[in-house]
Amino acid sequence: MKEILLIGGGGHCVSCIDVIESENIYEIRGIILSNIKNSKPVLGYKILGTDKDLIKLKKQIPNMFIAIGQIKNFEPRKKIYEYLKKIKIDIPTIKSPSSYCSIHASLGRGTILMHNAIVNANSKVGENCIINNNSLVEHDVKIGNHCHISTGAIINGGVEIGEGTFVGSGSVIKEGTKIGNRVVIGAGKTILKDVPNGKIVSK
Repeated sequence: MKEILLIGGGGHCVSCIDVIESENIYEIRGIILSNIKNSKPVLGYKILGTDKDLIKLKKQIPNMFIAIGQIKNFEPRKKIYEYLKKIKIDIPTIKSPSSYCSIHASLGRGTILMHNAIVNANSKVGENCIINNNSLVEHDVKIGNHCHISTGAIINGGVEIGEGTFVGSGSVIKEGTKIGNRVVIGAGKTILKDVPNGKIVSK
């Protein structure tokens, strides 16, 4: 198996580990954190260094994956993703064996399709996205880079979602709706009309 390093050691990292182990393509060598003070192994995987060690570590382990979560702020994921591209790290796309991605759909580099998630035909998911457990991306959907479609969310046909947007757990977006960049949609919301850039939908 190919070796891989994970960047980030919080709750989302735990979920990423579970998907990567089940995919059985990559062997996780360890975890990279921004700060290793008082850090502990994550599900038995050792902390191997900080972001400052990435250039040195890439000589041994060229594959790395961003395991940092995203809710209100997509910038930490975007910043490290752009840095990894700059230093020419291989950033794979990860897919759980229990997920489904149509052969007529596409997933961008660095995106993770988690357990029981579905991406249907003619949909396009951008780079560095999280398509979380049990979420549904229906036909003809376009999702920009650095988005998080959270657990159990339903994105209906023809929806367009801009860069850096978060869609909360259990939310439903009506077919054909356009969601702007950097939008935050709270858990359980039903979106029936377009949402402009930067809006927080919490009520």
